[in-house]
Amino acid sequence: MNFELNISAAALAAVLLLTALRQVAGLRLQIWQVMLGGALVVVLTGQIAPHEALRAINPDVMIFLAGMFIIGEAMQESGYLLQLSHRLFGRARDLDQLVLLILFGMGGISALLMNDTLAIMGTPLMLYFARVNRVSPKLLLLTLAFAVTTGSAMSPIGNPQNLLIAINGGLTDPFVAFLKSLLLPTVANLFLAYILLRFFFREQFSREPLNHLQEPLEDPKLALLSEFSFCMLMVLVAAKIAAVLLGIGAEFRLTYIALLSALPIILLSERRSEIIRKIDWPTLIFFSSMFVLMESVWRSGIFQALLAGADLNVSSVPVILLLSVLTSQLISNVPFVALYQPLLTGASLDELMALAAGSTIAGNLFILGAASNVIIIQNAEKEGETLTFLDFARVGVPLTLLNVLVYWLFLSIL
Repeated sequence: MNFELNISAAALAAVLLLTALRQVAGLRLQIWQVMLGGALVVVLTGQIAPHEALRAINPDVMIFLAGMFIIGEAMQESGYLLQLSHRLFGRARDLDQLVLLILFGMGGISALLMNDTLAIMGTPLMLYFARVNRVSPKLLLLTLAFAVTTGSAMSPIGNPQNLLIAINGGLTDPFVAFLKSLLLPTVANLFLAYILLRFFFREQFSREPLNHLQEPLEDPKLALLSEFSFCMLMVLVAAKIAAVLLGIGAEFRLTYIALLSALPIILLSERRSEIIRKIDWPTLIFFSSMFVLMESVWRSGIFQALLAGADLNVSSVPVILLLSVLTSQLISNVPFVALYQPLLTGASLDELMALAAGSTIAGNLFILGAASNVIIIQNAEKEGETLTFLDFARVGVPLTLLNVLVYWLFLSIL
């Protein structure tokens, strides 16, 4: 292993360590600052050339997130987001019902809208529910994080790594394949998330009724545009699903859906400049920095070498699940899938589904295991709330162990 490998690996290790230690002993670093620092280290030390760093930044992801941030910001600023939440969650009479509705409602929708989308739109709702009902914001933020991560596992469009598996795995009917293999274990894992959240936050749960306030619209004109953009988003996603099922429109990317849905706000709102200025730029910086750092680590070959040198049956479902969960913490789940899937020559459906499930529930273990976790925390910190590494891990570690067990039982035994 040469010096270049050590610098890339050390930069990644420092990012992971600082993420775990931030806000400890007065270290008030934000996640985007930590990741940006890691990216600057590998660029300034020559581990990756500037032009290669720019090419590493995925424009589809950046444009998709920017479009969704615009829609989410407009929904929040206009008051439409709170009115929509009243329709969706107003039936919850107590905290138990609210947590279950968030887990299964957000979890189910994340299978269609991608988990990052729900993380963007759901975070301000969780903080609102926590404020009006005097509930721990950490509880509801964790509920949202586990919901959108776990729920996205059962669909080929629930997250980017599943889409990669569906495209490269030779699945003739990916929606049926994913649902047939992963629907029941995913539902079981959402119930497990509820049980663990109730255990770790048991002092929060009571039978006191919740407050469901019908908040007035703050900007009716912007609310109308927000509603139109949100409905347009849902229609375009439904059209995309139908096109995939019919075997057409494969080139109609999610990026186009996000851009088209945001256009009414960008073109017609008088507050467009304010909305664009207020979107979550730190999260966009985080993602661009992450792409650069992960590309440098990828080029170092350290994880490919470790994986190739390990004496493991790489096509075993338990091995796939464990490696997916653990390695995704280090190189992110999408690069891991891109690395691992070619090793599964002639892969069975169970092997592909283990790769999808493991790389997805990796997001339940630690904060950096899923981009949606980072989006939730970045948006929460704009409002003065956060989840620390330990807040997340104390629930996420036992939950992920149970998640792995459930998927292993369903894919290998039942």
